[in-house]
Amino acid sequence: QVQLVESGGGSVQAGGSLRLSCAVFGYAYSSNYMGWFRRAPGKEREGVAVIAGDGSTSYADSVKGRFTISQDSAKNTLCLQMNSLKPEDTGMYYCATLRGCALSIDVVRDWGQGTQVTVSS
Repeated sequence: QVQLVESGGGSVQAGGSLRLSCAVFGYAYSSNYMGWFRRAPGKEREGVAVIAGDGSTSYADSVKGRFTISQDSAKNTLCLQMNSLKPEDTGMYYCATLRGCALSIDVVRDWGQGTQVTVSS
């Protein structure tokens, strides 16, 4: 059974940084796909970043150049480094296992419980 446990959320001022982590249990992501999604207040859940087992990545246009997704297979951890944060980055961030390399909730297989990120102006 897959279990995903996010951590690292918090409150930060605009321009600051946060690093999210997702502890992964029961999933061989070295040969599969994983990603980060977020739900902003009053909006639909959206894809933020995806990483394949070979290390290739894909990002939403709104976070390109600011966010970096990575995986540490030795620690079974998926990470999201978020720099130059903006108030519009505020939301609940979710780790997910995916059926394919796409920034779409349609390919999500498993969800974590989420971690809150709040960016103040």
